[in-house]
Amino acid sequence: MASSEDGDSKMKIVHGAAGYILEDVPHFTDYIPDLPTYPNPLRSNPAYSVVKQYFVHMDDTVPQKVVVHKDGPRGVHFRRAGPRQKVYFKSDDVRACIVTCGGLCPGLNTVIREIVCGLSYMYGVNKVLGIDGGYRGFYSKNTVTLTPKVVNDIHKRGGTILGTSRGGHDTGKIVDSIQDRGINQVYIIGGDGTQRGASVIYEEVQRRGLKVVIAGIPKTIDNDIPVIDKSFGFDTAVEEAQRAINAAHVEAESVENGIGVVKLMGRYSGFIAMNATLASRDVDCCLIPESPFFLEGKCGLFEFIEKRLNENGHMVIVIAEGAGQDLFTEHLQDMNQKDASGNKQLQDVGLWISHSIKDHFARKNKMAITLKYIDPTYMIRAIPSNASDNVYCTLLAQSAVHGAMAGYTGFTSGLVNGRQTYIPFNRIIERQNQVVITDRMWARLLSSTNQPSFLNPKDVEETKKTESELSTQLLEDNNCNNFDEAHKAGNNAE
Repeated sequence: MASSEDGDSKMKIVHGAAGYILEDVPHFTDYIPDLPTYPNPLRSNPAYSVVKQYFVHMDDTVPQKVVVHKDGPRGVHFRRAGPRQKVYFKSDDVRACIVTCGGLCPGLNTVIREIVCGLSYMYGVNKVLGIDGGYRGFYSKNTVTLTPKVVNDIHKRGGTILGTSRGGHDTGKIVDSIQDRGINQVYIIGGDGTQRGASVIYEEVQRRGLKVVIAGIPKTIDNDIPVIDKSFGFDTAVEEAQRAINAAHVEAESVENGIGVVKLMGRYSGFIAMNATLASRDVDCCLIPESPFFLEGKCGLFEFIEKRLNENGHMVIVIAEGAGQDLFTEHLQDMNQKDASGNKQLQDVGLWISHSIKDHFARKNKMAITLKYIDPTYMIRAIPSNASDNVYCTLLAQSAVHGAMAGYTGFTSGLVNGRQTYIPFNRIIERQNQVVITDRMWARLLSSTNQPSFLNPKDVEETKKTESELSTQLLEDNNCNNFDEAHKAGNNAE
């Protein structure tokens, strides 16, 4: 194999046979020479003594894409997560810290618990601090001592015991605090903005030549982080959304021409709305940011609502919070206010579309309707994670701990094609994951709800063209589209 470094992104690229590409994560040995290693304490841990091949082979990698053509390149891979035979820390020397940033999400406390318990039970680490109140807690607030006893049952609670905040990222102050406190493992739990901040912290730590791990665990209830299969808390959000949809359905079918409108999370990505709709079977129309729609005229939303009411006597609409923002008046669109994380503050599309529907039918005087609007956003964000997410949080947390002890840094722990991996920060923050409306999953939803796409043929062709160009660009960026050149480059380097 031949390794190289991408000059722009500073990402480690390893080329192998048959178009194999490994997008590797940084390691202490990349910038700190002659570091001592130690036998992994798991070798003498009775819980793992019966596990065959518990330690991950150094060459184990996970492909980003599992659907390939027989003559195509093997494509991009990521380093497989898990414990290594050698570690770069003595247990007594580890001083770890955990910080949670951004909005709330089911599973935050579970991740905190499993990092603390993983460090203690697997590696004998007993010095773990919790940073209070997000990034600014590094330099403006006190820390909390975390032990297995302290975190024992926090997974049963929603929110985060450490507190959280948006913004407050000051790289110099944060790294100064890390140095002053003698911290050498930093676990950062947050969304794309938080991971972007973690990437900058890693770069500063590397610039100073510090033996400090910066490990990220992706958190976004919207499921809008790329590369990974899903983010923790997403399954819980979809499950909890069923209660709101069911309530809307009961309200709608209990009166003549009843309409239930449910607004779900999804600032730029409609995954929660789409999956909650598919799971429910009671939804007549799902509106997401990725799929434009219009209200008036032939094949518009109002016409569809009238048609469905005439057929069934009631209907349920699920709308993601970021959908239809382009339909607001120019006055509202000029209000480009942003929160502390730099996210544009969206208008309340659920309230707006509810008023629009009421005004339309009142103006047309065709039929009397009864509309109920439900916004369960903060109820969903604040609940504990369900069983599925609890298991996933455990895998993410333990994988991050194994990677940190093995000397990897500047990575995010994530699930790729069902396998735990270490992903470079720049792949996590390069773009947002969105629903592809020309994909089979969206087609399945349209088949389930029997709603129109609200796209004219010209819009469909433009969407396909845009997504095709994006796919091609991603392949080019990953050096996957030209197998011969990639293979030749690898051979020449060798």
